[in-house]
Order: sequence, then structure tokens, then C-alpha cells
Amino acid sequence: MVNTNRLGEARWTRKTTWMFISFALGLALESYVFALASIAIYWVTMPKALGELLLAWAPIWLIVGIILAGPFSDKYGRKVTLYATLALYALGGIVLFFGNSYLVILISLALMLIAGGGEMNSIMVASHELMPRKHRGKATMMIINGINFGGTVLAILALATAAITGKAAIAVQRDVVAIAVLIVVAILFATRVSMPESFLWLQKKGRTEELDKTVTSYFGPDVYADAVVQEVAESAAPPRRPVSTGYLWFTMIIMIIVAAANTIGFGLMAYALAFAFFPHLQPAILAVFEGAGFVIGFLGLIADRVSRKKFLFWSFLGTFAMTVIVGLTTKLWQHDMTLFWVLLIILAGVNSLCYLTEDTVKAEVWPTLHRGTLTAIARFISIGLYIPTIYITANMSPSHYILFNAAVWLAGTLAAAAWLIWG
Repeated sequence: MVNTNRLGEARWTRKTTWMFISFALGLALESYVFALASIAIYWVTMPKALGELLLAWAPIWLIVGIILAGPFSDKYGRKVTLYATLALYALGGIVLFFGNSYLVILISLALMLIAGGGEMNSIMVASHELMPRKHRGKATMMIINGINFGGTVLAILALATAAITGKAAIAVQRDVVAIAVLIVVAILFATRVSMPESFLWLQKKGRTEELDKTVTSYFGPDVYADAVVQEVAESAAPPRRPVSTGYLWFTMIIMIIVAAANTIGFGLMAYALAFAFFPHLQPAILAVFEGAGFVIGFLGLIADRVSRKKFLFWSFLGTFAMTVIVGLTTKLWQHDMTLFWVLLIILAGVNSLCYLTEDTVKAEVWPTLHRGTLTAIARFISIGLYIPTIYITANMSPSHYILFNAAVWLAGTLAAAAWLIWG
């Protein structure tokens, strides 16, 4: 007789650890590539308008990868999709070695961003379907915290090579960035060899024999393999009460608003702020914002003991309040960089909790067969909304820029409140 009470602990195996590492590194690479656009602006000479295009280039191609990978992963599986994204990453990294002009840089970034969009969407989906139920919340949040880690690594690399000047120095920085991409791709390929296909996806596709074989191969021929099959069947079973179309629309609208608020709010502070007001501090601002977010992100370890809805609401409210404070003190921190860094670190911390929770919720609320597609739709629209804000805020004063950001966070806070009440 299987002891199902011990299943949550028993299901975390050495292969689960490698899968966790693979997912976390995959999101780190996605963040690394997304942030790369804000660093690559300084590799070639270009007018400010083209610089804004390069900032918009990242979300444009990221959402292309998202909307392609979502339906693809629902049809062909999560594992196949994750190998396809690695191939695109490798191609983009190779092209980057020849990035002596902005055109080549744009092509390289486009390839890697399509891969990044597909990678992130598929990892978020697979995490909810493969991570042990008892540890799923904290494991997913720690995987998503890899995004902060990736941005931090890129910023540190940029800072480390910033002291060297001249055309040769730019080539060194570019090559270091490209080599790092290819190294991570090789590691990801190696760690995904033992990764199973999604148990829930196999069950929903009716591939029962393949499911049994996959589970037994992954966990070994013991009683826990039978228990996993049983849990998968229970998790994939239809709800007792069919979800209404109206509620699905409500869920999609809320997910889009909270995701858009987070993407826009984070992007304007971490990427566009320095380009608009402190161009010489871009790598430093990115390093501080992402690094502080990475450290605070370890609070996600309590995710399985805290209501997801409450976590979402309070992190959004905290980010909104902190952004208002930053906006109202603009004249102070413009002339006091110590205050600027303190405020930036606090804002990055609360924003990180908001980001981890929002990304976790966004992928776990959908039915298995359509999880990839519906997650992709929510992410496609929300990240797409970030693009026009880059141009809308381009000529704003610092105070108006920050207060616009606060208004964005307010919209997200109201949506999180609606989800807290009715979600």
C-alpha cells in the first residue's frame, strides 16, 4: 500500500534537482538576453531614437517566441519545445560574435529573444506540471528567481569590462557575453537529457503507456511510481464544477493586468530609467536592481505556507507604495545618489516578490491541455503593452516618469485586490 502522505517528500529525486537547476538556469539565460538589449545600446554608435528601438526590440521578439512556443508546447510537449529553444539560443550566440554593426546585433538579439520567450513560457508551464506537489510553490518561485540572477550576471560582466575603453574593448565585452550564452546553452542541454516529459500533459493526451514508462524511468520501479501515476490522474481530473466562460475571461483579464503592470513597472525602472536619465550608470543600476531582487527573492521559499493571493496583493501594494515614495522624492535623490541607491534597493526588493508571485500564479491557473497557450496569451499581451510605454515615457521629466510608473503599479494592485476577493 502506497503511503501517499509521504509522496511529496519522496518524489524529490536527484533527477528533480537537475531539472530544477536546468529550469533556473534557463530563466537566468532568458533574463540575461532580455537585459542584453540595454547593454548592447553602448556597443555601437546610434541615435537616441534607434536606442529606444533597441530597448523595444527585446519585448517585441520575446513575445514572438512566447506566442509561438505556447501552442507548440501544448501540441508537441514541453521537453521538445525546450530543446528547440536551445537551438535558437546557440544560433543567436554564434551570430553575436560577428556583431560589429547594430544590424547584426539586432538579428542576434531577435534569435535569442525568440528562444527566451519560448523558454520562459515552457519552463513556467513545466514547473507546475513536474515539480513535486508539496514543494511546487517554493520550487517555482526559486526557478523564477533565476531571472534576477541572469540580469545580475550580465550587469556584472558589463561592469567588469567597462573599465577598458575603445573599439577593442567593446569587442571583448561582446565576445564575453556571447561565450557566456553558449556555455549556459551547453549546460542546459546536458541537464535536460534526464528530464521527463510532463506527466500531466502525457495523461491529458491519453498516452497512458508512455506515462507509466516515463514515471517508472524517472522515479524507479517502486511503489512511489504507482503513487505518482495516481497523483497525476487526480491532478488532471476535471473539476467537479465546470469553470464558466465568464470566469475564464475574468481570470485572463486579471492575469494580463497584473502581468502588464509588473512588466512595465520593472522594465521602466531596471532598463529604461538609466537610458533616459543616467546613461553612464546603466550596468550599475541593472546590477543593483537585479541583485537586490535576487537576494530578496529567497523569501519565495515560504511560498508553500502563504496564500498565493495574499502574497500577490501585498507585494503589489508594497511596490506601488514604494514607487510613489520614489516619485515624490525625485528632487532629493537626483542630487543625493546615496538616497537614490537606497530607494532603488528597497523598490527592487518588493518588486522581486511581486514578480515571483505574479509569474507563478500566471501559469498555474490554467487547465493542462491549454496551459501553454493560455499562459502565452497572457504574457504576449502584457509584455506587448510594455513596448509603447518606452516611447510614451521617453520625454517625461523624472518626477512624471516615476509617477507614471506608480499609476501602472496602482492598476496592478487593484487587479491583485480583485483576485484576492474573487479569484
